[in-house]
Amino acid sequence: MRELLLDLVDAAARHADYADARHVERRLERLSTRNGALDQLDDTRSEGIGVRVRIGGAWGFACAPGRDRAGAEAAVLRALDLARSQPSAPAAELAPEPPARGSWTSPVERDPFAVPLEEKLSALTAADAALREGTGVSLSLAHYEALLTRSTFASSEGAVCEQTTTECGGGLSAVALGHGESQVRSYPSPHGGSVAQAGYEHFEGLDLTGRAPAVGEQAAALIRAPACPSRRTTLILAADQLGLQIHESIGHAVELDRVLGRETSYAGGSFVAADATGSLRIGSPVVGFTADATTPGGLGSYRWDDEGVEGQRVPIVREGVLTGFLSSRETAAEIGLGRSGGCARADGFTRQPIVRMTNVNLDPGAAGSLEDLIADTDDGILIDTNRSWSIDDRRLHFQFEGEAAWEIRGGERIRLLRNPSYAGVTPELWRSCDAVCSAEASWLASLTDCGKGEPGQMARVSHAAPPARFRSVEVGVV
Repeated sequence: MRELLLDLVDAAARHADYADARHVERRLERLSTRNGALDQLDDTRSEGIGVRVRIGGAWGFACAPGRDRAGAEAAVLRALDLARSQPSAPAAELAPEPPARGSWTSPVERDPFAVPLEEKLSALTAADAALREGTGVSLSLAHYEALLTRSTFASSEGAVCEQTTTECGGGLSAVALGHGESQVRSYPSPHGGSVAQAGYEHFEGLDLTGRAPAVGEQAAALIRAPACPSRRTTLILAADQLGLQIHESIGHAVELDRVLGRETSYAGGSFVAADATGSLRIGSPVVGFTADATTPGGLGSYRWDDEGVEGQRVPIVREGVLTGFLSSRETAAEIGLGRSGGCARADGFTRQPIVRMTNVNLDPGAAGSLEDLIADTDDGILIDTNRSWSIDDRRLHFQFEGEAAWEIRGGERIRLLRNPSYAGVTPELWRSCDAVCSAEASWLASLTDCGKGEPGQMARVSHAAPPARFRSVEVGVV
């Protein structure tokens, strides 16, 4: 495959300023149960080659399934034709990057694809049954997934590298019905559960069966719980909800193609300007964000991105002030950055790389554990586990709903609340943050279905999220 990709980029480089080619092979396994019965059993595989060329600042991309040489060579010709057909316009050179060389494999203790199917199904049915041990659960769901990705990359600049990643995880949900409404409680997250760059050991470590009874009991308790009151108050966001807040209001807002207006026709823009580094205050002095493609276990972790740029830590916000962006080689060069942030990712071989999140993490603070933070709060609301979200195209005005909340008085959880929500404006929310929990309290929230691009692409990312506290937030809004 290395030889084939090098031949392809050599042929393309005779007619283009730059060329690269990627071979991607994927295997995705998904299993789920519903009220104790098998609901899903999928094992899908894909393989192909994507070729990208650049002529005078215009890109051309084409792909071919499989590993056939003739099909791949035809993709080169189509990519060249597409690049030539684009309007000619001055363009900055690509940000420089040493050619990527070598191979890398993500750590795995137990290969999930070698684990017998019967063992996986047994784990799911046991967790599903445990959800229904008590009374009040009308629907029980448990799910598992594993993804293997092997990729080889070559470029006309001399790069040739290979990497293999394995991801695994799962989760569960309980639905209770009563009083004309439904309530759901999920563990550890409703967005695919918890999936990490790891082997089957990560799924086992979630202990779904052990956690299930409490999840089911809480779903039933939410039916009887009072509604979250509407008021402006102190808000604590637990790790899962905070992970999605980071994703939607910070991660997407600092994608440089979005900042430069490249996503306006499809997924919106950003409230952040390209020249705002060093001056735009996004958060309070205790708030910092880092985009980190080296985070252990992160779904946005890799040795090289899909342009062959080495994964790295990129400071995004320091002491509340914007310091950087998520960038590709092209967007980095456009605003004069010396190097790409290594954030160009593609959804398999059928899509070309675009700017995507790596693991955008909230830097830990000094507030200790979640229970320490609660004990330090006289009056407020704690919201845990996302239920729904809405945010405008500029990533500015938002409203989020959680699965469960607790009223806090005198440093203690007083009562469970149903249907909690909160709303605000991104910079105002983060500027109101006065405490972030310590590194030991951080949890790696995973999202397996982040959509972007035209044609659409899906990406898998994680966010290290220590719980945090925000003052004077509108809670319980409708």
